[in-house]
Amino acid sequence: MSAAPAVPAAFAALFEPYTLRSVTVPNRVWMAAMCQYSAEAFGPNAGVAGDWHFAHYAARATGGTGLIIQEATAVSPEGRISPYDLGIWNDTQVEALRRITGFLKARGTVPGIQIAHAGRKASTDRTWKGGAPVGPDAHGWQPVAPSAVPFAEGHPVPDELTIDEIAEVTGQFAAAAERALAAGYEVVEIHGAHGYLIGEFLSPHSNRRTDAYGGSFENRTRFALEVVDAVRAVWPEELPLLFRISATDWLEEEGWTADETVRLARLLQEHGVDLLDVSTGGLAPGVTIPVGPGYQVPFAARVKAETTLPVAAVGLITEPGQAEKILANGEADAVLLGRELLRDPFWARRAAEELGAPIRTPEQYHRSW
Repeated sequence: MSAAPAVPAAFAALFEPYTLRSVTVPNRVWMAAMCQYSAEAFGPNAGVAGDWHFAHYAARATGGTGLIIQEATAVSPEGRISPYDLGIWNDTQVEALRRITGFLKARGTVPGIQIAHAGRKASTDRTWKGGAPVGPDAHGWQPVAPSAVPFAEGHPVPDELTIDEIAEVTGQFAAAAERALAAGYEVVEIHGAHGYLIGEFLSPHSNRRTDAYGGSFENRTRFALEVVDAVRAVWPEELPLLFRISATDWLEEEGWTADETVRLARLLQEHGVDLLDVSTGGLAPGVTIPVGPGYQVPFAARVKAETTLPVAAVGLITEPGQAEKILANGEADAVLLGRELLRDPFWARRAAEELGAPIRTPEQYHRSW
């Protein structure tokens, strides 16, 4: 894709500040949550952030990213995707995370965290080792889900959550949000996407319940809204709450749809969500997804057009001109970069130079000005 022509800084939408409640993010270049699978798997330091996590997030903050949403951080040991995920279920984990949030704030980056429960997709190996399910001999455990339906062939049948257990998980999300505040985060994102626990409740493909949590749209969204309410009750009024959703399962039938996403977006806003992070997929294996540059942007654009809830777009957004066009066209309020920020921690600075916009540069790098 050819570079966009330089534009006056005042007209570079990508580098306009954006305010949610009392938090002003310095630009619209945001980092999507991406698991690193690099924490210890067991023992007193299970789920604790280490040097890798600090260096990883510090580099993107130094590179000028406006908001960093930390990788899916489990609300309980059983909520981890893999034994090597970060967690936020105890105070030892909180103390390690303060080191990260302190550095991000010092660099002018807003620290965010995604709190998550993996549901039936829990207890798997690191992705670069294939991501297959792991058992007790590899520090694994028995997954749980809304229904006793495995994710895929070769995956264990999860235990169906009881009503009391659903309430317990809801409480774990609230406790995680309280710990996130103690750790210094200014934004919390609830992970309702990619086929993890909340998304499993939303989709009729994975939710076969016949009680108050299954069947109708109202029942399938009940758990998501209860989690939002529980988090909003403990998360300060002046701080923003985000929700990540898969706008479609990409299933031809019996899946979560874009129409339902729009309906849920309106409800989420009523319950105190400030921005919808719009992704897609992840619920079922083997589906056909038309992957290409910006392939998920239309789903964010539709929510923005049909509701008053702000949205962030994600999905193969790689070039500054492309990101600028998404914002200038009113398709989203911010862009979330994933793999592109893995490739280039200084993407925001490159984009600012290309678009002719100012961006804060560390004094230590003055030789590069």
